[in-house]
Amino acid sequence: MSEHEFTSANFDAEVLKSDLPVLVDFWAEWCGPCRMIAPFVAEVARDYSGRARVGSVNVDNEGDLANAWDVASIPTLIVFKGGVIVAKRIGAVPKKDIEALLKDFV
Repeated sequence: MSEHEFTSANFDAEVLKSDLPVLVDFWAEWCGPCRMIAPFVAEVARDYSGRARVGSVNVDNEGDLANAWDVASIPTLIVFKGGVIVAKRIGAVPKKDIEALLKDFV
């Protein structure tokens, strides 16, 4: 889990209407690979502060959001820019791969 929690209530304003690119980590508490990459996602959030927004969606609490964005496996990392998906990665990946998702959009 990262510093910003995105929910159905704030997803439109915080993600889709953001002026910055947004990395969204779709995860769940019980997911081992999700917990594995959580520190990397938090580091990327700090490293890209002011250049990108980074946050998470707990799929157990926000199943409608997961369905809306076709998240069938977790962890799934999606980068949104201008309200559209510009990059997507499924599975546990190292920090460098998470950064690579964002680098072309910041």
